[in-house]
Amino acid sequence: MRNFTHDLIERHVGLFLVLVILTISVGGLVEIVPLFFQKSTTQAVAGMQPYTALQLTGRDIYLREGCYGCHSQMIRPFRAETERYGHYSVAGESVNDHPFQWGSKRTGPDLARVGGRYSDSWHRDHLNNPRSVVPESNMPSYSWLMDSKLDPKEVTPKLRAMKAVGVPYTEAQITEGANELVDKTEMDALVAYLQVLGTAIKNKN
Repeated sequence: MRNFTHDLIERHVGLFLVLVILTISVGGLVEIVPLFFQKSTTQAVAGMQPYTALQLTGRDIYLREGCYGCHSQMIRPFRAETERYGHYSVAGESVNDHPFQWGSKRTGPDLARVGGRYSDSWHRDHLNNPRSVVPESNMPSYSWLMDSKLDPKEVTPKLRAMKAVGVPYTEAQITEGANELVDKTEMDALVAYLQVLGTAIKNKN
């Protein structure tokens, strides 16, 4: 009977495919579903605030320019990584990120704890001419961000979209968000975003 069952499954591709999908689905559900009910993965870390309008705009620029292609925002709980980058990443830091920027690519250093590590002027110099502050850098220049003005009207729909997926923005934050972008450049927004990365954990500690 055992051989017959094994033979039956191997000879019928459709049955084999259904059983594989069923097995993977059950295994996936057992691993993933409990995470939806754990506070550590669904609640923000203490003291974390939603991105300001300028920071949220900077995050969109970060995504648009593909920064995540070279820089992860996940520090693993290994000694070598925590000594270099700081406290390992926790899910509560990313509950307001849609999508989050965790990954494994490290052509450039991890950026999960970059907030507050350098001054605004350092970040501007680095983005304008990376090798002026990091001679061995192979990052391209993003100098055009300094001349690209933001359109304040574009941020209100973004804030409402974030609220729709659960980010706790108030109506006042949404309606007043556009004021933050007046006379600001894309460089200003990207630096504001970089300067907030990892600060919730730092402040908690």
